[in-house]
Amino acid sequence: METAERAGEDGSHGTQGLYPFLYPGSGGLAEDVVAGAVASTREKVAEIAELRRRVRGLHAERLVACARDMAGRFAAGGRMFTFGNGGSSTDAQQVATAFLAPAAGRPLPALCLTCDVAVVTALSNDIGFDVVFARQLAALARPGDIALGLSTSGGSANLVGAFHEARSRGLLTVALAGYEGGLLAEPPMAGVIDHLFVIPSSSVHRIQEAQTTVYHVLWEATQHALRDSTPIGT
Repeated sequence: METAERAGEDGSHGTQGLYPFLYPGSGGLAEDVVAGAVASTREKVAEIAELRRRVRGLHAERLVACARDMAGRFAAGGRMFTFGNGGSSTDAQQVATAFLAPAAGRPLPALCLTCDVAVVTALSNDIGFDVVFARQLAALARPGDIALGLSTSGGSANLVGAFHEARSRGLLTVALAGYEGGLLAEPPMAGVIDHLFVIPSSSVHRIQEAQTTVYHVLWEATQHALRDSTPIGT
């Protein structure tokens, strides 16, 4: 506020006073800044568009199969538990919200395991962060539920532990990862994760953008499967 007031004293106002290089007549930098921003935006849009095309080619049929499996679980009374770390935690919350409170379609029972801060911090402090999702699944999940975990690297030990716990309890397991899949794509996990979708990119930003597309496709395809299958899950 004080900086803005001083900027106004010399005849400039608002953001022009704070960021004069963004405006014409400031030494010729404005055009370069805008041109650079436009070029960078176009490059990123082209990257994510191409990555989404690759993901469609790699996973289209498998996404349909996963959605059918998820629809079968939901139709039989199953619930979905989502989880992830950092930015993937935010995505996990969005997945749960998309299924639980959709803009259209059938609301489906979904819970994100990162939303209860008291539980997350208690488990992390008293036992260890590696079990923060597995212990919640042990307490809440039952056979017929769904466990959906997201990771950009695929290397999160707490996701690996959660999927092992989910498998032991008869849950359908769905994982989204980036790079080459990390730990989630290694041979020991082959019998643990039912559906693994790896985003083939080394950019965390592009991975998360493509994962957003994947889980929205899963939501929409699951809604279609619930509407169209009679009886569901057969």
